[in-house]
Amino acid sequence: MIQKTENTAWGLTLKGLITAGLILGMLIPAVLVRELISERKLRQQEVIHEISDKWARAQTLSGPYLTIPYTVVEKRNKAEDFTEERLLTILPEALHTEGKMVPHTKRRSIFEVALYTTMLEQKGYFLIPKNLAAPGETIHWDRARLCLGVTDIRGIESQPTGSLRGQPISFASGIDLSAFPEARGVSLPVTITEADFEKNITFSIPMQLKGSENFKLLPLGKTTTVRLTSTWPSPSFTGNFLPEYKLNEQGFDARWKVLHFNRDFPQVWKNTHFKTEDFYFGLSLIQPADGYAKTERTAKYAILFIGLTFGFFYLLEIILGYKVHPVQYVLTGLALVVFYTLLLSITEISGFNLAYVVSAVGTIGLITLYSKHLFSLWKNAWIIGGFLTALYAYIYVLLQLEDSALLAGSIGLFVLIGIAMHLSRKINWYPNAPSTGPSSAE
Repeated sequence: MIQKTENTAWGLTLKGLITAGLILGMLIPAVLVRELISERKLRQQEVIHEISDKWARAQTLSGPYLTIPYTVVEKRNKAEDFTEERLLTILPEALHTEGKMVPHTKRRSIFEVALYTTMLEQKGYFLIPKNLAAPGETIHWDRARLCLGVTDIRGIESQPTGSLRGQPISFASGIDLSAFPEARGVSLPVTITEADFEKNITFSIPMQLKGSENFKLLPLGKTTTVRLTSTWPSPSFTGNFLPEYKLNEQGFDARWKVLHFNRDFPQVWKNTHFKTEDFYFGLSLIQPADGYAKTERTAKYAILFIGLTFGFFYLLEIILGYKVHPVQYVLTGLALVVFYTLLLSITEISGFNLAYVVSAVGTIGLITLYSKHLFSLWKNAWIIGGFLTALYAYIYVLLQLEDSALLAGSIGLFVLIGIAMHLSRKINWYPNAPSTGPSSAE
């Protein structure tokens, strides 16, 4: 039953307080919806980890580099000498990596995971300095090893081979000793003689490496250059070094150049571990449209949806003289909240843009039909439907913006406040108060 009543000052104030309380109360289910979004996003991450564990995880390539054990004799007292074995590390003078990344997507249920196979070739050379042994040190050049660090060795698809000094080489699994903490990968023994000092020891190492989502490299060369190409249209370049790149619908072509001045560890060091994780660079194969991220951003505007809709209903109550029960406010608020669950569930199947349109049209249609009952006339219902359509379209535009989202949002709120002030300018907030005017002083 529709009621049309006269407004009183206390009635307006009480209804305003009730409306404000309902807005705050409706934030509780809105928060629960955001928790549901986080739960589904966590489920997606679990699926990614499950598939990655069976394929290969995100890969980080470090190397190649040389490790050579050496012994140090120290005198602890007159009767006894103390001997300790330590590790010498030598990085390449020049390191060039050329790679072609072939992306794959694996689907489990409604979730997709970005995977890749990369065909790599690393070329460069080492330059062994003379006189590296300090007094009391003996460097065991015959026990040197050429190491290539790979985060997940399950991703190595073929026997790593190559050439060193123009001679064929073949790597074996494992790195016995490494200057890099938690190093995994492949290595092979190398014999270095005095004839190799101050001469270029060239290498070429082709390999095929598969992984998931992320691929990173460590700039170990005195000059490190990398070129990666792929047909993936939406890479996200990560790390402290950004590339020069070309990007289009057919994929990307990215090139990095890093000098040894740009990192915090030297070309040659003894028995020391350096913090290298700050110097990795590479890329991530992000999904072109992350539905969970956009849905989460949309859910952050829940207070705006609920607050503006309830405020608009409140103004219409006063202007048109109708009375809307708090329960009817709650039902309208629940329809606004269910919009987010519709958006989340449809996004998982069809993508965000279509899900937003379908959810918005359904929510606007439902509230518009309900408003016909609340405010008697179709004209009033169409006003509310038009307001909601403008609001959902405005939020959609905000979601597409990045750098200027805050500016657009601030301008939009300013305009909405102006509209509310315009609509309420002729409302008599004290209808029962005696009419008084300014008194003139005698």
